[in-house]
Amino acid sequence: MALALLFLACVGMLAFGQYLQHVVGLEPCPMCIVQRYALILVALIAIVTSLSRRRSVHIGGAVLLMSGAGFGSYVAARQSWLQWYPPEVVSCGRDFYGMIETFPLQRAIPMIFRGSGDCSKVDWTFLGGSIANWSFVCFSAFIVFALALLWQQVKRR
Repeated sequence: MALALLFLACVGMLAFGQYLQHVVGLEPCPMCIVQRYALILVALIAIVTSLSRRRSVHIGGAVLLMSGAGFGSYVAARQSWLQWYPPEVVSCGRDFYGMIETFPLQRAIPMIFRGSGDCSKVDWTFLGGSIANWSFVCFSAFIVFALALLWQQVKRR
């Protein structure tokens, strides 16, 4: 049940990211896109693990959850660092129209999926935290959850 809730939390975060992008109009940066991939990975691991009753699958799932959430946490922490201490030259991404005008279509399409916003720019905040800050908090909570799952499975015989 808890793994299914973790899956729903990931889906909710992904849906909120889509809302911010398509309704509010915030362009995701490359680091935001990578965090989305990490969320998809965590969601898939959570749902696959929840479908099994085997202890070994739950132990492996917990380890994989920690790895995926750790990766997402690292990217979110790095983006938070860039937001707190922005570099003098932005090198995170290009704008959408600049890519289309500058590069041939076969090169521009992969660039679009990598994101085009500025990773050091804070476009949205909630309770004083940016999207990257909240993403770090959520990924860190997922790591704690995975540790608790691992501890529960190791204790169980």
